Amino acid sequence: MTLLILGLILFLGMHSIRIVADDWRAARVAQFGENGWKGLYSLASALGLGLVVWGYGLARAEPVVLWAPPGWTKHIAALLTLPAFILIAAAYVPGNRIKAAVGHPMVAGVKVWAIAHLLSNGNLADALLFGAFLAWAVLDFRSARQRDRAAGVRYATGSGARDGMAIAAGIGAWALFAGFLHVWLIGVRPY
Repeated sequence: MTLLILGLILFLGMHSIRIVADDWRAARVAQFGENGWKGLYSLASALGLGLVVWGYGLARAEPVVLWAPPGWTKHIAALLTLPAFILIAAAYVPGNRIKAAVGHPMVAGVKVWAIAHLLSNGNLADALLFGAFLAWAVLDFRSARQRDRAAGVRYATGSGARDGMAIAAGIGAWALFAGFLHVWLIGVRPY
C-alpha cells in the first residue's frame, strides 16, 4: 500500500501544482523554460504513475475488503465510463461544443471515471486510488474554472461534426478498453 500512496502523492501532487502553487509553477517555468519544466513535470509524473500501477497491483494481490458492492454496480460503472471516455476524447478534439460547455472535459471525465470505479469496487486500494483521483479532479476542475473566469477565457463553440468526432472517438476508445484492454491490463472484465 505504501508504493500506491507514494505514487498517488507524486502523480497527483505534480498535477496539483496549479491548484496550490500557481505562482511557484510560473517561477519554475521561467527558471527552466517551458520545455525544461515540461520535461521535469513529465518525468516526475511518469515516476508517480509507475508507482501507482506497481503499488495498486501489489495491493490487489492482498486485498483489504471495506465493503462488498452489489454485482449490478459493475454494470453501472461500465455505463458511466462511456461518458467519461467521451469527455476525455472531447479534450483532444479541437472546436467541439462539449469542450465549450464543460471547459475542462478531461478533468470532468476523470471525475466520472473515479465515481464509476468507487461504486463498483470495495477494497481499500480501490478506495485510495479512485477516491484520490476523485478528490483531485473536483479540486482541479474548480481551480481551472476559477482561472478561466479570472482570465476571461471563453471556449469557442464548434461544429456538430467536431462533436461527432469527439463522441465517436470516445465510444471507440470505450469499446476497445471495455471489450479488450481492461481485462488484459487490469485483469477484470468490466461487464
